[in-house]
Amino acid sequence: MLSISILPSILKRMRMIAMTQSTHQTIHIVGGGLAGSEAAWQISRVGVSVVLHEMRPVRKTNAHHTDGLAELVCSNSFRSDDAETNAVGLLHAEMRRCGSLIMTAADTHRVPAGSALAVDRDAFSLSVTSAIENEPLVEIRREEVADLPPEEWGSVIVATGPLTSSALAASIRESTDEQSLAFFDAIAPIIHKDSINFDVAWFQSRYDKGDGADYINCPMDSEQYGAFIDALLAGNKTEFKDWERDTPYFEGCLPIEVMAERGRETLAHGPMKPVGLTNPKMPDRRCHAIVQLRQDNALGTLYNMVGFQTKLTYGEQKRIFRMIPGLQNAEFARLGGIHRNTFINSPLLLDTTLRMRAAPWLRFAGQITGCEGYVESAALGLLAGRFAAAEQLGIFPSLPPKTTALGAILGHVAGGARPETFQPMNINFGLFPPIDIRNEKGRLVKGRARKQAQSQRALTSLEDWLGGRQNLLNGTQNGRPPFSRS
Repeated sequence: MLSISILPSILKRMRMIAMTQSTHQTIHIVGGGLAGSEAAWQISRVGVSVVLHEMRPVRKTNAHHTDGLAELVCSNSFRSDDAETNAVGLLHAEMRRCGSLIMTAADTHRVPAGSALAVDRDAFSLSVTSAIENEPLVEIRREEVADLPPEEWGSVIVATGPLTSSALAASIRESTDEQSLAFFDAIAPIIHKDSINFDVAWFQSRYDKGDGADYINCPMDSEQYGAFIDALLAGNKTEFKDWERDTPYFEGCLPIEVMAERGRETLAHGPMKPVGLTNPKMPDRRCHAIVQLRQDNALGTLYNMVGFQTKLTYGEQKRIFRMIPGLQNAEFARLGGIHRNTFINSPLLLDTTLRMRAAPWLRFAGQITGCEGYVESAALGLLAGRFAAAEQLGIFPSLPPKTTALGAILGHVAGGARPETFQPMNINFGLFPPIDIRNEKGRLVKGRARKQAQSQRALTSLEDWLGGRQNLLNGTQNGRPPFSRS
C-alpha cells in the first residue's frame, strides 16, 4: 500500500527509478490550495520533484485572507466523518489509506463538531504549508501563472481552484474554445463565542451525536422566525455586475436569502430545522426553527453560522443576524461574502486521468474540474498527483475502481456526467455503481444497510487497488513490472 507509511524498500526503489528520469523530470503544479498541495505531496512521496506555483500574496483573491497553502475560505468543516453510511466520510477513509496530507492535517487539527470533521482553519493551513515547505523535493514559487503553461514545461497540473485568476481563465477559454461555466459561492459569518447570550442559547448536537454538545443552538418561535424571514427578504444585497447576473448558484451552498425566496418555510426545513434538538430552557415548548453555530477554531473562541452563506451587505448582516435570539449582541470575527467560482466542462475536455485531451501535458485537479467541496477537491489533487507521478516513472496510471469514492468522484468529472448539463457535484452514493443486496425475502435492501454495503465494497476495492496489481504505481512499464530496472 502506497501511503505516508509506505514500505521503505519500495519507496527507495521508486526514488531510484525517479532519479534515472532525464526528460520533464519536474512536475509543475499551478495553485497551492487543497488540490495543489495534495498533488505535490503525493508526487514527492515517490521521489519525483515538484515546482508549486502559488500566486498569493503577489496577487490576492476576493476570498482568501492569508498566503498560506490550503487556506479554507467557505467553512472549517470537511462534513461527515461517518465512513459507514456517508459518502464523504467514506472518501475521508479512502484518502487516509492513500496517505493524504490534507486528511492527516485535518485529523491533527480537528475541533468538536459532532459526527462531522471540522478543523481549526489557521492551524490546518499552517500544518499543510509547513509540510510542503519542508519537503526537499518541492519548490514553492510565489508567482502568478497568467497563461496555460506550454508543452515545454512538461507535465503540469492546473489546480487553481474556483477562484482562478481572470487572466488564466481567459487563457483556458482560448485554449479550449469552450466558455467556462461559473456559479456563485457564498461565505458564512463567524461570531465570537463570548458575545453569544447563553441565557438563551445552549450547547447540543442534533440527536446528541458526537459529544452531544458540539453545536451552539439559538431558538426561534414562529413570530421571531417570521420577522427574521421578512428581514432577509427585504435586506440589501450585494449587487452583481452585468456579466455576473446569469451565473447559477451551486445548489449545495445557496445564500440563505436565496433559500428564503423559495418559500417562507424553506429555512425551517433546511439549515434551521429544529428536529433532533430540545431547548433545555423550555423543554415543553417546541421551537419553530433553530440556528446552529459550529466551532471554528481549536480554542473554541470562534463559531461559524451553519448554513448562513449570504450575499447581504455587511451592515445588513449585522442588523438582521442580531435579530436571532442569543445573538442580539453578536460580535463578528468575519462577515459573510460572495465570490464567483469558475470551472471547466471536464467531461468534454478531460480524459480519464484528468489530462486535457487537446493538450495532454496538462492535467486539471480540484474544484476547477467541477467537483464541489474541500474533500472532493483534495481527492482529485491526490489522483492527479499519482497519475502524473506514474507517468514520470514510466508507469501506465491505473484508475481507482468505480466502486470506490475516489473512483466515483473521478468518474463524475471525467466522463460520468453529461457535458451539456454538467454542474459541480459533491460526492454521494448516487455516483457509485448500483449494488445488488437483498433481504431474506429477495427484496432490494435500502437505506442504512445499503449504504453500509456500498461502503464495505468500496474499502475492499480500494485495498485491492492499493495493494495488488491495480496499484496506480504498480501497473506496467513497457510491458514489464515497473521496478525491474537495475
